[in-house]
Amino acid sequence: MTPAELSESLFALIQQLGERRRRSGSETTLDLAPADVTLERPRNRDHGDWSSSIAMKIAKPLGSTPREIAAQLAESLEALPDVASVEIAGPGFINIRLEAAAAGALAKTIVDAGPVYGTGHLYDGIKINLEFVSANPTGPIHMGGVRWAAVGDSLARVLKAQGADVTREYYFNDHGSQIDRFARSVLAAYLGESTPEDGYGGAYIGDIAGQVVDEFDGDIAVLPREEQQEVFRRIGVDLMFTEIKEKLHGFGVDFDVYFHEDSLHESGAVNRAIARLREQGHIFESDGAIWLRTTTFGDDRDRVIIRSNGEPAYISGDLGYYLDKRERGFDQNLIMLGADHHGYVGRMMAMVEAFGDVPGVNLQILIGQMVNLLKGGEPVRMSKRAGTIVTLDDLVDAVGVDAGRYSLVRSSSDSQLDIDLDLLGKRTNENPVFYVQYAHARTRSVARNAVAAGVDRSAFSPELLTHDSESALLGVLQEYPRVVAQAAELREPHRIARYIEEVAGYYHRWYDNCRVIPLGDEPVTDLHRTRLWLNDATGQVIRNGLGLLGVSAPERM
Repeated sequence: MTPAELSESLFALIQQLGERRRRSGSETTLDLAPADVTLERPRNRDHGDWSSSIAMKIAKPLGSTPREIAAQLAESLEALPDVASVEIAGPGFINIRLEAAAAGALAKTIVDAGPVYGTGHLYDGIKINLEFVSANPTGPIHMGGVRWAAVGDSLARVLKAQGADVTREYYFNDHGSQIDRFARSVLAAYLGESTPEDGYGGAYIGDIAGQVVDEFDGDIAVLPREEQQEVFRRIGVDLMFTEIKEKLHGFGVDFDVYFHEDSLHESGAVNRAIARLREQGHIFESDGAIWLRTTTFGDDRDRVIIRSNGEPAYISGDLGYYLDKRERGFDQNLIMLGADHHGYVGRMMAMVEAFGDVPGVNLQILIGQMVNLLKGGEPVRMSKRAGTIVTLDDLVDAVGVDAGRYSLVRSSSDSQLDIDLDLLGKRTNENPVFYVQYAHARTRSVARNAVAAGVDRSAFSPELLTHDSESALLGVLQEYPRVVAQAAELREPHRIARYIEEVAGYYHRWYDNCRVIPLGDEPVTDLHRTRLWLNDATGQVIRNGLGLLGVSAPERM
């Protein structure tokens, strides 16, 4: 019996209880949905396989005490064929213990489901636009962008696992002052001049300048300075962005859409957005400028959209881009931004409401915090190529793609993150990515050795899985679908990493206590065969979890 099946059974029993009370004349109003009947895995396994506090939530509408409701539900639960016993604890907790066969049946369920195990239907039919990284093409990707690359790609995988139609989108900022500063910096490097005061430094600027000269069909030297700058802007930005895409691809991150900011102004998207907001009465003009009245929706001040000189303000692109996404049919739009964008959230949510949409639903903004790389307890030196920042290349060169991605995803993205490169280089259980990957490799080693010893999965007798470590391992494997759903709903893929680390711990303890392969001349029994199912089920769950993080599941280590 899976947690979902047990939850459904409990919900049905509650409905029956409510109906009996109504027939007896009690005025009962029970507003309860199946999703409200949740189960938790007790911290102390002596308390059973599952626990529910539902009796405390429904006692008042049923006109009774929690313990009385719990007692009635316990009696009905114990009559279910897969339930071994039910106990009531505290003010009305219901602790449920399953029959060994019912609990152990999960191993076959997982193996049969394979990669599908853990997927769900939370976002079936929902189109989600997930915009992340979106680093300006003015230099290599720094660690803040790298963190969003790992987290964003993992979140996309998690949302897809819950049925969402996800589009990974990169917002290509090719319109504005930062691109001009980049072009002036590359031109200065070509001319042998010092970096402009507001420009970009680092050896990569000289590299780009040399590549522009090679790419340009003609002699740049004979052009006027303004035309030279335009050449370095056009070709330099394209070269830098091509490099960014290649580096991200090598990190396992690819995008479905690369959206150019320039297109918002060229296509008329900004003008369409202004017209839509004007129709809805939220546009006004003052001092020769066009304004959006965002204070109506909780913003601290109204926002200029078009300045008095006719130039669009920064928010004009936001208006056009949001409307463009909605016109493309996206129900939910997620944007992942850096730590310096907290002040940006209020105006964006006001904009959403001005369009008639729902803040936090049609638009959701996730803020990520800083990443610090440490080696020997000290901050990692600055990148030689980038000059002032630590880049994606620096991380991958130090620890590789798997360790880099895993380390960036395993902590909540709204907390500052310190990554110890020395720790990630260790092949010990202190290193979390090694710990999880080694557990998977061990499941594959056990499976290979089982074949050599004549142990196969020709029999499955789940009632034989009675060892405490087997019960504990099955208990944690049952949690995987719930963890994936929760990670999707809360936009927190780090929950997957923490969960598979827990699975690895339970598996290692089980491995130390329960043999899949007979000792010496001991005959192969159905217990060995059944344990092989459990071994393979564990490997499948770890493999599925690592896949959601974009991390490999090695066969050998």
